[in-house]
Amino acid sequence: MKIIAGNWKMNGSRDALSNMITALRDVDTENTIILCVPYTMLGVESDRVHMGAQDVSAHDHGAFTGEISANMISDTGAKYVIVGHSERRAYHNETNDIVRQKATMALSNGLTPIICVGETMDEKQAGKTMEIIESGVRESVPTDATGNIIIAYEPRWAIGAGLTPTDTEIATAHKLIADTLTSMGLGGTPVLYGASVKGSNAAQIMSIPNVDGVLVGGASLKPDDFIPIITSVK
Repeated sequence: MKIIAGNWKMNGSRDALSNMITALRDVDTENTIILCVPYTMLGVESDRVHMGAQDVSAHDHGAFTGEISANMISDTGAKYVIVGHSERRAYHNETNDIVRQKATMALSNGLTPIICVGETMDEKQAGKTMEIIESGVRESVPTDATGNIIIAYEPRWAIGAGLTPTDTEIATAHKLIADTLTSMGLGGTPVLYGASVKGSNAAQIMSIPNVDGVLVGGASLKPDDFIPIITSVK
């Protein structure tokens, strides 16, 4: 069984979400399906799909205009939240420390954080891939996490570029993440791969050791694109 998580980013509508949930209702799979949608679409109930948000405030409550707290997300019935996505790190200058604070807030409110880590093209070219990945895990995961987390490896240079690392690169990164988590007392934590995942490459990616599922971007917006990813593995 794998975890198939969709990240709709700033796309979609409540009608589109309703259509997606209807389309997924009869899909024959034992995989866990998660849809991380804009805040305006949360609150939808489904026996087949678990709902999640795409970000969360590092603050519990207060005078933080425009922020959404973990408690507010939990109040919608959502169970998951993405923290530290490559776009949040790039466009909002989120550091590992900020990501850790957000993940801590998520956990304290009963949410499972999907903590994203990964290297930029500059870091890759400088030979710092392994260093960035390991520090991303060690510094972004709350020190008191008890296992109720998910890690997503995002090679940031591949996001939105239609690029995919080689199987060896993915395997090496995921083994490092798995080994690092084990050393932190978090062995068995699911590790997803996320970057340019589609129906044509999903099965191959998820056959790589230590890849426990995928975090899907654009291909999660339409049933015709998302369902083949879900059914590509049992």
